[in-house]
Amino acid sequence: MKIDTLEIREVAAAAAPRLDMYGPIHKAMRAMMSDTLLAVGRMDCTDELEFMQVTQRVVELLDFCRSHLAHENEFVHTAMEARSPGSAGRIAHEHEEHVAHIDRLARAVEHLRGVPAAARDAVTAQLYRDLAGFIAENFLHMNFEETRHNAVLWAHYTDAELAGIHDAIVASIPPEEMLYVLRWMVPFMNPAERAGMLQGMREHAPAPAFQAALDTVRPHLTAREWEKLARALDLAPVPGLVG
Repeated sequence: MKIDTLEIREVAAAAAPRLDMYGPIHKAMRAMMSDTLLAVGRMDCTDELEFMQVTQRVVELLDFCRSHLAHENEFVHTAMEARSPGSAGRIAHEHEEHVAHIDRLARAVEHLRGVPAAARDAVTAQLYRDLAGFIAENFLHMNFEETRHNAVLWAHYTDAELAGIHDAIVASIPPEEMLYVLRWMVPFMNPAERAGMLQGMREHAPAPAFQAALDTVRPHLTAREWEKLARALDLAPVPGLVG
């Protein structure tokens, strides 16, 4: 993938670390996608409860992907096009292709749910392969956004402006969806990122929302990860916590 000289200069000019709107949410998406794919691959198609739980996870992943694409289109691409016309064109087209792929996968899940248990293996294998292909495309897609799109954003926006765009995205997300995002985002950050995000949330969100965030992510952290987070946020220790 060729990067032109202007973009190389733009990235090099960012001597200090810049605000990266893509990094945290993409960590969440990579974790969510990988975990869901693994669940489909190991699913017992004859266990009705497991079958419904895993297929519902695929539905939830697809719904989230639709929402994520809409947020990027509305907020990030609009900002890029405003100051660098044409800069979001390639990814905007890929977003259209992703929506079509999401719709196909959703229909495949619906079809699978209507197949008798004894005949599910072959249909599940096809869903697994199709989902794997979708995820592979998205991994490459996210890398392009994290490099090429960030180069454009950093060249044309200050960090304060980027923070404003990010805050507008967050404000547009319903509370239930935000908890779903945090469940997949925070556990797969490194300790410094994890503490920084939750500290910012504690400073700007209502106390009940901050507590809900902690309650959501804590079951998905190891005891040592929680200890580091509690120390960074100066939270009261919980006696007897083991991981």
